[in-house]
Amino acid sequence: MGLCLLVTLPLEFVVGARVWRRPRRLAIALAPAFAVFVGWDLWASSTGTWGFDERYTIGVTLPGGMAVEELVFFLVVPICGLLTLEAVRIILAGGPEWRRRGAHPPQATEPKARV
Repeated sequence: MGLCLLVTLPLEFVVGARVWRRPRRLAIALAPAFAVFVGWDLWASSTGTWGFDERYTIGVTLPGGMAVEELVFFLVVPICGLLTLEAVRIILAGGPEWRRRGAHPPQATEPKARV
């Protein structure tokens, strides 16, 4: 999870993704899926539908038997996805960070009118 954050964190500063700089918007984006998946996971682990092998976890579990790594996963992966999405949007739009570096956005071509 740390490597995932480390790889995508430069998108915040180099490209100007502005995901971390808008914490309220980030929380609003994460909250619905986080609540659903944590609830689902807690239910599944507490009922024995699935479990977590102690060899692959640090041994800290939440009430219901969910491994703390699962909770971290539900936060980190969507954040990395949002960073990537916002960076791609900025690059394709030729955003301000890229204009300063002299990069040019892709030019949209108009379809030729039929006569």
